[in-house]
Amino acid sequence: MQNESKICLFEVCANGVESCLAAQEGGADRVELCAGIPEGGTTPSYGEIKIARRMLNTTRLHVIIRPRGGDFLYTPLEVERMEEDIRMCRQLGVDGVVIGCLRADGSIDIENNQRLKDAAGDMSVTFHRAFDRCANPMLALEQLCELGIDRILTSGQQPTAEQGINLLRTLNMAAAGRIKILAGCGVNENNISKIHEETGVNEFHFSARIPVKSHMQYANPNVYMGDKDADESTLMYTSAERVKATISKLK
Repeated sequence: MQNESKICLFEVCANGVESCLAAQEGGADRVELCAGIPEGGTTPSYGEIKIARRMLNTTRLHVIIRPRGGDFLYTPLEVERMEEDIRMCRQLGVDGVVIGCLRADGSIDIENNQRLKDAAGDMSVTFHRAFDRCANPMLALEQLCELGIDRILTSGQQPTAEQGINLLRTLNMAAAGRIKILAGCGVNENNISKIHEETGVNEFHFSARIPVKSHMQYANPNVYMGDKDADESTLMYTSAERVKATISKLK
């Protein structure tokens, strides 16, 4: 696995094994494997995780643990399912998991995040962009430090990390090496240098995806598998070339 003592680290949000392999080819340090990208990322299948683990040999594999889209206020049954998914990841040899539970008032759910962290054992634990829905980000940062979470994935509570530069800078200074700040959402080859220079953050999360046309020769124009306005003839995959191009901006 790659050495995480490098000055800058690069994590690719991968929507499948194909994207994981492109991320690895492009030189990514980690992937965050997700299903349900339009919902903000949900837990991928057992088969997806198992094959990704088998195929990745120079890039670390982190897996999002999120049973559904929507909010981050979870029922006891949902938390139980997340614990089981984390145990499954441990059995498969996954390097890290990505979690995030909130209370109804927008504060960190200390008890349930602790349960999930305990289930993770010695795996790395990232708190995902549930952080960007927190009512008090500075208090949340302190609580996540106390929980022993390894890093926070955040856009600085803005639609994109570039727009969230001010808070990212503040968070990174307040973290003071106790927890890593992972800047994500809208990070690309055109803005990664700016975000790095203006925030001091040195871990970055991006997808580097490109559209790929479906190879289907026939499609029933009257039937939709989801939203009728979605382009179901185009698939999105991570591009090794875009990963390389983005990383190159900080080398």
